[in-house]
Amino acid sequence: MATPEIQRFDAPSHWRAIDFISDLHLDASHPKTFEAWRRALLDTAADAVFLLGDVFEAWVGDDARFDDGFERQAAQVLRDAAARRTVAFMAGNRDFLLGDALLSECDVMRLSDPTLLAAWGQAVLLTHGDALCLADTDYLRFRAMVRSPAWQQAFLARSLVERRAVARQLRDASEANKATQSPADWADVDASAAVAWLQAAGARQLVHGHTHQPGSSTLAPGYERHVLSDWDLEASRPRAEVLRLTRAGFARLSPEQALA
Repeated sequence: MATPEIQRFDAPSHWRAIDFISDLHLDASHPKTFEAWRRALLDTAADAVFLLGDVFEAWVGDDARFDDGFERQAAQVLRDAAARRTVAFMAGNRDFLLGDALLSECDVMRLSDPTLLAAWGQAVLLTHGDALCLADTDYLRFRAMVRSPAWQQAFLARSLVERRAVARQLRDASEANKATQSPADWADVDASAAVAWLQAAGARQLVHGHTHQPGSSTLAPGYERHVLSDWDLEASRPRAEVLRLTRAGFARLSPEQALA
């Protein structure tokens, strides 16, 4: 696969810590997860929070925030958090329709996928991770379709009710497919492609989400990756984790440990 254009973000020298989270899959039916996310954004001890995709279970268009419901509450959290610290957003496979209008209104910085983060002499490549799952060919075809301007324009021209219905259908189909597989069968990022991205960026560390398999591992000699946790505080075995970068390197924290 061709290496995409890589944008660069230089962290201000006075920053002390950056938090990375992804794959919260927030919706109105997960109030505990939403509250943990709200506290993480508003009360973290970090100078910045980078949201690396699938923050929302489904985002069907920025106009949804005009309803008095979940999307309006989510936008208010983003707005309040960005008034306290830098908040950056990278689209995932569930929330790629979150648009520039909303991000601008909330003063949230958009991150392209991938983005090279330069911080305290460290070079870290950030991606949601789905584009590197080369073995998941059905999904990659779907991704190419829904990321096309023509598809998005046609979808956003439909009524909000219709868009919500389509999102439910896609979500149900995804969950049904996942139920037939064990986590070991889920697609993972292609190590060779990931290393090619890192080499093109001049980085040796990759941070990504999407796979719901948190942990750190070696992609190839000299190249490391750090996979973000998904969040589900409603589950019988709750899970949530913040990956924090400081001058000393990476650390994994519970949401409570990350608070100021």
